[in-house]
Amino acid sequence: MEHIATAGIQAGHFAAMADFAAVVGLYRPKVFRFALASLRDRDAAETVTQDCFLKAYRAWDTFRQDCSMDTWLMQIAVNLVRDHARNRRLRFWKQTALAAKPVEAISGRVADGRRSPEAQALLKERVEAVWDAAGSLPERQRTVFLLRFVEDMDLLEIAAATGMKEGTVKTHLFRALKTVRERMGARE
Repeated sequence: MEHIATAGIQAGHFAAMADFAAVVGLYRPKVFRFALASLRDRDAAETVTQDCFLKAYRAWDTFRQDCSMDTWLMQIAVNLVRDHARNRRLRFWKQTALAAKPVEAISGRVADGRRSPEAQALLKERVEAVWDAAGSLPERQRTVFLLRFVEDMDLLEIAAATGMKEGTVKTHLFRALKTVRERMGARE
């Protein structure tokens, strides 16, 4: 009888593993894009993404479904990016790695192949300018900006993912947009 109970537990464990593997397959690209856009470092983004899903796996049984799976994972990712950014500030030698820009990762989503090479170069330049402007925003503004425009999350989802109130999210987004527009206007 004990063997049958153990087999049932193992079967349940494998079913949960399969469910979690499906979640990883579905949400990994979104978490990675956010981490890459936030950190501007592919290796750090990979690490944050892996850590996000490791934390989610460890807490899988305690996920209460108070929010969507998407929001829960983005909450974890936002906190890990914030932690990584704090730790990075303490290590001066890593500052040189910040010069790397994943423009190709973003511009590949924007360019559609029907544009002329000149138009693609101009678009890439504009995306890079937006990227530079967004990269210099204060942490909360940058996080809200990236969640809104890179991950296409609505204001309530951003509020849930960051732990901010919706009004605070709106304020940070407004200020971020104003700053990015001003910096873009200064470049032209």
